[in-house]
Amino acid sequence: MIGRTWAMALAMTVATTISGIAPAARAAPAAPAPTLEYAFTAKVTLAPAVEQGEIGGGRRRFIAITGGSVDGPLFHGRVLPGGGDWQTILPDGLTQVDARYFLQAADGTVVDVNNPGVRVASTAVTERIARGEDVPSDAYYFRTTPRLAARAGPFAWMNRAVFVARGIRKPDHVEIDFYVVR
Repeated sequence: MIGRTWAMALAMTVATTISGIAPAARAAPAAPAPTLEYAFTAKVTLAPAVEQGEIGGGRRRFIAITGGSVDGPLFHGRVLPGGGDWQTILPDGLTQVDARYFLQAADGTVVDVNNPGVRVASTAVTERIARGEDVPSDAYYFRTTPRLAARAGPFAWMNRAVFVARGIRKPDHVEIDFYVVR
C-alpha cells in the first residue's frame, strides 16, 4: 500500500515538473465565476433594412435606429433616433452585428452605446428574420458585448462596468436585455 501511494505521488511530481502546473490547478478557476446583474432593457425601433449586397463573402446591410424606450432597475429613458446597426450575414448562419446608438436618461444624460455581437441561426431562421418575420427567441443565439460611455454624474459608473446583453429580434424592433458583469 505504501509503495503504491509513493508511486502515485512520484508520478504526480513528475507530471507537475514536466508541465509546470499541477493537473488539479488547471481544472479549477482562479476566482469565483462572475455573476450578472440585470440593468435594463432597451426596446429599439428600427427602419427597414438597406441591403448593400455581397461584399467579402457576406451579405451586408444597414438598419437605422428610429428611437425606442429603456426601462430597468439601473436606467430609465429612451433610445434616441439616429443610430444604426451594420450587419454582415455570413453563409454559415453567423450574423455579425455592430450597432451604435445613444440612450438618453430621464435626467437628460446622454449615454453612448457601442454594441458589437453575433446572432447565430440556421439559414431558414436567418432568412425569416431578414424578411421581418416574428421568430421565437429560442430559435437563434443573439448576444452582444456593449460598451457604454456617459459624462460625469449619476451614470458615470457605466464607464467602469463590463456589460453583456441578449437580443431578441422582433419584426419592427429589437429588445436588448443589458446585464452588468459583477
